[in-house]
Amino acid sequence: MIDFIKNKLFTVHQNGKYHVSEVFKYMGPGILVTVGFVDPGNWAANLAAGASFGYELLWVVTLSTIMLILLQHNVAHLGIVRGQCLAECAYEFLPRWLSATVLSTAGIAAVATTLAEFIGAAIALKMLFNIPLVIGSVLTAILCAVMLVTNSYRKLERIIAGFVSLIAVAYLIEVYMVDVDWAAAGIGWINPTLPNESMLVILSILGAVIMPHNLFLHSEIIQSRKFNTADEVVMQRQLRYEFLDTLFSMGVGWMINSAMILLAAAVFFSNGIAVTELEQAEELLRPLIGPAAGTIFALALLFAGIASSATAGMAGASIFAGMFGEAYDMKDFHSRLGLALTYIPALLMILFVTDSFQALLISQMFLSLQLPITIFLQLYMTSSKQVMGKYANRRFTGILLWTIGIAVTAMNIYLLYVG
Repeated sequence: MIDFIKNKLFTVHQNGKYHVSEVFKYMGPGILVTVGFVDPGNWAANLAAGASFGYELLWVVTLSTIMLILLQHNVAHLGIVRGQCLAECAYEFLPRWLSATVLSTAGIAAVATTLAEFIGAAIALKMLFNIPLVIGSVLTAILCAVMLVTNSYRKLERIIAGFVSLIAVAYLIEVYMVDVDWAAAGIGWINPTLPNESMLVILSILGAVIMPHNLFLHSEIIQSRKFNTADEVVMQRQLRYEFLDTLFSMGVGWMINSAMILLAAAVFFSNGIAVTELEQAEELLRPLIGPAAGTIFALALLFAGIASSATAGMAGASIFAGMFGEAYDMKDFHSRLGLALTYIPALLMILFVTDSFQALLISQMFLSLQLPITIFLQLYMTSSKQVMGKYANRRFTGILLWTIGIAVTAMNIYLLYVG
């Protein structure tokens, strides 16, 4: 019987189906991307959504995750087909002045993202050990730099997958500790509503989920699986299994983001408490549902801050290396310089931060400015037969992705305008 089950699950690819024996070979890149949309910026937006509007905005997490899956899946295909990341393709297929301009803006966005990640980890260290914000940020930067310089892709994937797992477990525990109205939550996930004065929060959630550095990052790290893509069968197999990795990983992110809103709705909204800062949320959780809840919250935030700081550094290094037509490689000078140019400016800016919550908002503003540039760069590349050959976006796929790009652009312009 055991042999029969094995033969059914671990069969060859002759029928073009998914096989359990192969799935885990392709898992990992999507998890690194998932960290980017469970970062401190998402925490702030989701806590505000749950505390202010209860379960009504859960649908925004569902919609934004669907959009994210499509965009990340599309840019991962670029990495697989070309064997190059988005930054390398910009260097090769755009005029040099244009690629330098586009990638410079992406580099600035990576710095802005890193600023938010450092602040999130530093806030958690302050909650747990009363470490000052600047010192906490420096410690986070040093730890993440050592992780990136000394570890291979596969080691980093395992480390960050561990962080994501701990974040998920922490929120599952906290959701279990509170009284969630699951009927209202079920409606909230699938029923779009626009409560009064909710538009800014809705746009903030959407903007925090779809992040420019993640699009560059996914096209780079998908190449960590060193398969022979010159073989047509291997190429098709990798394209097929990448979707499972993306779908599973983004699904985990959807669960964590949803849990943030569930927690805030059950604890803060139900008690009429408005939450505007991460520190405030931790302080309020302790008297409402016990001291353990505040500690679990702070630990999860620390894991999120460290993991997202590491992936932001990877993205910044990849973008900078791409400006010279090179792949991300921490043994190479340009990748290491790119990491330094991502981390050091973020640390310098933290020296001038007097309001950590305001700093998170400002960092999101820079992301809003750059995101449309990255999306349309990606769609130009993946729609081009010169770049993708027969794997270029089909008409329906192209229409769907360009519609998402236009919608996200409009959303970010509006967010910038009202912000």
